[in-house]
This record gives sequence, structure tokens and C-alpha cells, in this order.
Amino acid sequence: MQVDWTAFTPVTALAGGALIGLAAAILILANGRVAGISGILGGLLQPRAGDRAWRAMFLLGLLAAPLLMRLGASLPPIRIDAGMGQIVLAGLLVGLGTRYGAGCTSGHGVCGLSRFSLRSAVATVCFMMAGFVSVYLLRHVAGF
Repeated sequence: MQVDWTAFTPVTALAGGALIGLAAAILILANGRVAGISGILGGLLQPRAGDRAWRAMFLLGLLAAPLLMRLGASLPPIRIDAGMGQIVLAGLLVGLGTRYGAGCTSGHGVCGLSRFSLRSAVATVCFMMAGFVSVYLLRHVAGF
């Protein structure tokens, strides 16, 4: 195994993590809402009165952030080593997992763990283990 040290970016990773934490803290303090992306998107697809604007703004911010980042820094080229079928299947499996897990990695891993939620700790361990096992099986067993 070889490490690509040009991809080691601790400063930008720390800044990104701090911004995610800040956004999650602002949302829960100002709105009383957890910054779980699947829940925010799901609530936008089945909106309640007065609940649509903040959800849309949050999601627009997620889409606008890389575009704004691109103005100030050169981003690495996007490289996806998967076909469209694999991407669609992966998206469907992630969506299914967020429904069964009652939330996504941002809701459980960022917000739930910071609130010392046992359910979120179990969910985050399950997310991580599923990722480890998937990578091992696909890379080392199946050879993809």
C-alpha cells in the first residue's frame, strides 16, 4: 500500500471539520434542529408549514460551498472510478440505510455523538464497520 502524501491536507481538513461543527451548533442553537442531511432533505420532500425555507437554505449552502471554495483555491480534479449503475446503486443503498438507521452520518456522527447519544454512538460504529468491511471486500477480496 502506498500513501499519497499530496492528498494529506490537515489544515483544510481541520478547517472543514470546524465549519461543519459550527454549522451544526448554529442550527441546533438557533433553530433547535439537528443537522442531519438525510432528515433535512427528507423534510423538504414532505414539507410542513414554515419548515421549508431553512431546509432549502441549508441544502443550498451545501451546494454553494464547493463553488465558493473554488473561487479561492484550486481544487483537485474529480475522479470517480465507478459507472453510473454503481453510483445509483450506492445512492439507493445509502438512502435505505439512513431510513433503517433513523439518520445519516452527519446526524448521528456529528450531532448525535456531540450530544452523547448512545443510539448515535451505536449507529456511528455500525456505519464505520460497514464501510471498513465494504472496502475490504471490494478491494482485497473482489479486486475492484
